[in-house]
Amino acid sequence: MTNTASPERSAQAETTSSTNDLPAAVQMHNVLRSRIISGDLVPGTRLSEQEIADQYKLSRQPVREAFIRLAGEGLLEVRPQRGTFVSRIDMDWVLGTRFIRESVEADIARFAARLAQPQQIVTLREILERQAAIPQGDAKALVSVDQEFHYALAAIAGQTQAWTHLQGLKVHLDRVRHLVSAVTPKDIMLDQHRAVVEAIADGDPDRAEAAMRLHLRRVFGDLPAIMQLSPQYFDKVDQLEACMHYDSAENA
Repeated sequence: MTNTASPERSAQAETTSSTNDLPAAVQMHNVLRSRIISGDLVPGTRLSEQEIADQYKLSRQPVREAFIRLAGEGLLEVRPQRGTFVSRIDMDWVLGTRFIRESVEADIARFAARLAQPQQIVTLREILERQAAIPQGDAKALVSVDQEFHYALAAIAGQTQAWTHLQGLKVHLDRVRHLVSAVTPKDIMLDQHRAVVEAIADGDPDRAEAAMRLHLRRVFGDLPAIMQLSPQYFDKVDQLEACMHYDSAENA
């Protein structure tokens, strides 16, 4: 049975009326985008313009505009005569943006190891303390603090603009990150973050880069189990095996 978006979902708290002065269509896009990326709206969920408009107390026009933008980002799929559905996670897109992300953030780690000041190291360690306090399975909180950690590294490296540009490219990768964070022991990511911070604190660019690359390749180890549990969430899954073989050869 196809999933449908329910007006009773927790996202009712995310109203578009009190956030800021952005146009309603932009706010609606941001809310639905967040719900899709976080997994609140799972792949295959059917979305109705009228139901969403009623849920958020809007006319259909801003909802229609939001749907068009989300379809352009690959997050919604319009099926003629059937409706609009949350798209499956495109593995081509996931693996391509993971490759770009690793290239960018490996260099960010190197720069951070050269440039980090003592107070910035303190800030990174404070982020890790907050990460350690998050309950296992709280994917939204874990991904949020992970974002904060990586942004802090980009700020130390003076590369926040590059990091911000990257965010617009990795919507499907971020969907995977939420799935991974929900099932992977949180201490794995925490230990990997600590390895990056200690290398930066020691002023060791090579070690910082290696720790970052290992951290960002974690997806290859976690994805097969997730894809086995929820194969209906994914598209173009044959690409993963080839990338896993490449990664194994690189680390041999």
